[in-house]
Amino acid sequence: MADSDFEKPLGIGRAPVPPSHILSRKAIVLGGIAAITIGLFAFIVLTGDPMGGEPYAIAKIVPEKLAELAHPGPVTIQPDPAATGSTIKRVASAEDLELQSGVKVMRQGSSAPSALIITVPPDLGIHLTPAPDARLVEKTRFGAIPRIGNDGAKPLDVYARPIVSSPVLKANAPRIAILIGGMGLDATATENALAVLPGAITLGFAPYGHDLDHAAARARERGHEVVLQLPMEPFDYPRSNPGPHTLLTSASTVENTEDLHWLMSRFSGYAGVANFLGAKFTADENALKPVLREIAGRGLYYADDGTAAQSLASALAPGLNLAALQADVSFDASLKPGALETALVKLEARARDKGLAVGVASGLPSGDIDRIAHFAQALEARGINLVPLSAALGKDGARPVVTREP
Repeated sequence: MADSDFEKPLGIGRAPVPPSHILSRKAIVLGGIAAITIGLFAFIVLTGDPMGGEPYAIAKIVPEKLAELAHPGPVTIQPDPAATGSTIKRVASAEDLELQSGVKVMRQGSSAPSALIITVPPDLGIHLTPAPDARLVEKTRFGAIPRIGNDGAKPLDVYARPIVSSPVLKANAPRIAILIGGMGLDATATENALAVLPGAITLGFAPYGHDLDHAAARARERGHEVVLQLPMEPFDYPRSNPGPHTLLTSASTVENTEDLHWLMSRFSGYAGVANFLGAKFTADENALKPVLREIAGRGLYYADDGTAAQSLASALAPGLNLAALQADVSFDASLKPGALETALVKLEARARDKGLAVGVASGLPSGDIDRIAHFAQALEARGINLVPLSAALGKDGARPVVTREP
């Protein structure tokens, strides 16, 4: 049957291609591929170009010499002028850098500054005795508490910061001691205080913070003498409650001693203790005297913050062989704006009048801490020596006095 027009497009009805024709076509294709391959191989052999004419570059990697790596001066880069049309010059100064950059810098003066030099005050070499000192530890059911060593060593001597005398100050220069309490309750606030306060400022740690041993150790590493703040009963207790284990006028001597030992076990390395509140407790001789006797028997000093006019601590201390001191000026977070500056002026005037003045602060915000730090750092320039709290105990006794090098 003849091919129809409908069948022609599909190739239906056409005669098959002879096999011999198919083989000849395959041979032609294979021969062409072989010719191309042989041609490429011949090109590589004759030209030595493995990339077949594609553009490429060869980079030579050369290890730098150790002497060049250790060279402290500026590095000079000298690229090929033929390749870039320019060179990079050695930068010898800030002025050269500005000229090369094309940026004009406006400043007072005629030229760019030289290298910036920051002068850091030399380390005073004040290293407090590590705590706890094994001689000064007594184990109790609450933990370790301080005691007088068998050799007579006392925590108030071993853990105190030495008195540092500057050669630019007169031998009889007035002295100021400052105690800042409330440390350890907030880790961030404590670290901020450590960052700005001079080491001669004494820090008081409340017994309720977390990881107090670490916090107190950090303060002592910075050169700060530390004291333990003891919560004592105020007149409006329990409406104003200092916290757990507060020493109370209604408690027995045994109960108060137990609470005192718990408070003393909270951390180590303190040279003395200070009251926290306690206007009612410090005015009650029957309650206060046994506590002060226990403090003296453990080789600690006692600091009265001076806020309670009826406190009997200073009157009872001599009969108990207790090293004690009382603050001349007290300032806390309740002060009105501007009152802190007034209190600091009063503290300085007191030091010039008496030769020594003690200031106590507690619960201050960070801004007030910064102002106290600024005040303390400027004292030497005004002829006043900043000393630790223990320097207010008597006439220094056997306390070491360190002369700072200029």
